[in-house]
Amino acid sequence: QVQLVESGGGLVQPGGSLRLSCAASGFTFSRYGMSWYRQAPGKERELVASITTSGSSTNYLDSVKGRFTISRDNAKNTVYLQMNMLKPEDTAVYYCMAKRTAYVYWGQGTQVTVSS
Repeated sequence: QVQLVESGGGLVQPGGSLRLSCAASGFTFSRYGMSWYRQAPGKERELVASITTSGSSTNYLDSVKGRFTISRDNAKNTVYLQMNMLKPEDTAVYYCMAKRTAYVYWGQGTQVTVSS
């Protein structure tokens, strides 16, 4: 059974940091590209960051470049999103996604709220 379980969300003040984790099981994690998406209320889901199977290449949404870092540990079947200098506009539900050819899996999401 495929599972992607996100954790690490919560309430943080502007300028603060959070580290999201996504633990994968039920598929060969190291063969899948991994991504973090987010969806704010009333907005479409958007791609925040992605990382290749080996972790050698990453891509970021322009608005998070220099603040967020995606990484993965294939030995632990886990992908991370380190979020620094958080802003109120980063408030959203964050989802991890695994993709390999036509196979796409989603997690259930974790809420991140940036507010004073």
